[in-house]
Amino acid sequence: MLQAAFWGAFAGSSILLGAILGMFKQLSKLTTGLIMSFGTGVLIGAASFELLIESVSKGGLLPTTIGFLSGSIIFTVSELIISHRGGHERKRSNKRKGKSSGLAILIGTIIDAIPESVIIGVSLLEHGTVSYLMVIAVFISNFPEGLSSTIGLKRDGYQNKTLLMMWSIIVLLASISSLLGYLFLNNASPNVTAFISSFAAGGIIAMIITTMVPEAFEDGGPIVGFISSLGLVCSLILSHI
Repeated sequence: MLQAAFWGAFAGSSILLGAILGMFKQLSKLTTGLIMSFGTGVLIGAASFELLIESVSKGGLLPTTIGFLSGSIIFTVSELIISHRGGHERKRSNKRKGKSSGLAILIGTIIDAIPESVIIGVSLLEHGTVSYLMVIAVFISNFPEGLSSTIGLKRDGYQNKTLLMMWSIIVLLASISSLLGYLFLNNASPNVTAFISSFAAGGIIAMIITTMVPEAFEDGGPIVGFISSLGLVCSLILSHI
């Protein structure tokens, strides 16, 4: 049980590390773009190799399909709502956000973090040990989000104390979500587990295409395609270790 909370917090902690770096040092757009593109490849691999394939194996094609499309729809609808308040730019450091977007950015980040963290807890139930692929994927993808959002919010007048509180809340929620995923899905049927895993995969894929890919290409240029491919290959290798 404590393992679930620990690994959820660990995966989420990179958003705080990225935020702290963003408070005191601004990385180049190219560096941020390359980090984000690698994280994109790893996350796509984790969603595909770890979540979808496992879901089909455990619960069948129908629960997996319904869960995946549901996750994608829920994320897309949520993204449409928070986009009007600036939350869609939570991964961006080069856009003006305005102080009113701070809460939307926080909510948008929570929408990203919770499904990922729940699956980390579920992986303990399915395998007896945490999915290191999922932990690594979430850790890598969270870092540029904390970094770029913090840089942008600092430009709009947010104080370091406020920013630390915001991202600490995300880490805490990631830990709690992973723990709850472990506790409440302990006796769940294979169909339910398959639905939840694929639901998270749908949300993750929608998030990647909506927020990470455009930002990575804008900052890193055409090379990000190759870097994303490297991330995907790393996911493939990790899924077979």
